[in-house]
Amino acid sequence: MKTVNTILLIDDDETTNYLNHRLLSRMNVAPDIRIVTNGEEALGYLEKAYTGTEDYPLPDLILVDIKMSVMDGFEFLEEYSKFPEDKKKDTVMLMLTSSASFYDLEKLKGFPDVRQHFSKPLTEGDVRDILHEYFK
Repeated sequence: MKTVNTILLIDDDETTNYLNHRLLSRMNVAPDIRIVTNGEEALGYLEKAYTGTEDYPLPDLILVDIKMSVMDGFEFLEEYSKFPEDKKKDTVMLMLTSSASFYDLEKLKGFPDVRQHFSKPLTEGDVRDILHEYFK
């Protein structure tokens, strides 16, 4: 199975972060899995990564939750869309949600950076599908 270098998990749910991190680690998907707990922290991380700050590698995969405190997933996506395309071109962005409401799924269509959505927490099948689809 192909691996990626860095994954950025953006979620304020500690249990979900633990389960996703454990699964991704057990499956040896990436040697570097970073966790931030809201969109604001994620933007700060990405700003450092995009300026080449050594301790902040560019994520190959971003998994972002919709519902979070401080800055939710949609607010994060609005700000993320402002980053230059050349900075984002090598990153796969996927949305994780525990409540895939019709409204949220319709709203997601307005964010072309998001390639797909998954229910959380991730399953082994989800991870295999992600790797097969986006990291051949």
